[in-house]
Amino acid sequence: MRISTGSDHRGLHQRKIIGESIIACGHDLNDLGTMTEESCDYPDIAKLVAQSVASGDSEMGILVCGTGIGMSIAANKVKGIRAALCPDENSAKFSRLHNDANILCLPGDNFDDDQLRSIIKLWLTTEFEGGRHARRLGKVAEMEAEFGK
Repeated sequence: MRISTGSDHRGLHQRKIIGESIIACGHDLNDLGTMTEESCDYPDIAKLVAQSVASGDSEMGILVCGTGIGMSIAANKVKGIRAALCPDENSAKFSRLHNDANILCLPGDNFDDDQLRSIIKLWLTTEFEGGRHARRLGKVAEMEAEFGK
């Protein structure tokens, strides 16, 4: 599976750990930046990752900013994206299990390196449960079609 990653300047260190974790899980990494510690605008990075996932160039994406909130808001503006802000392992697990999230948004300030590795592995290995959750996601897709993005 190909997974796109991106972060603003506050997520550079975490994105390195995330990339290593993706490769360790046997997936291909598509790192979309930012590449420097110079301040940048998170919507620009969120757009690149979300477009990669929405177009099918990548199957999933992972975004990091200081709180994860901005990345989540921005990524969810792209049609077909289900970006979930996950401040802990439980949220990460259920974002996949019940919501079939295709982009994981993380608060860069919340995790040490081992916690980050753990949450990435959990998110990448948790499968969507389907059933009643698929019906609910169908309703979300109807809302997306009705109100546009």
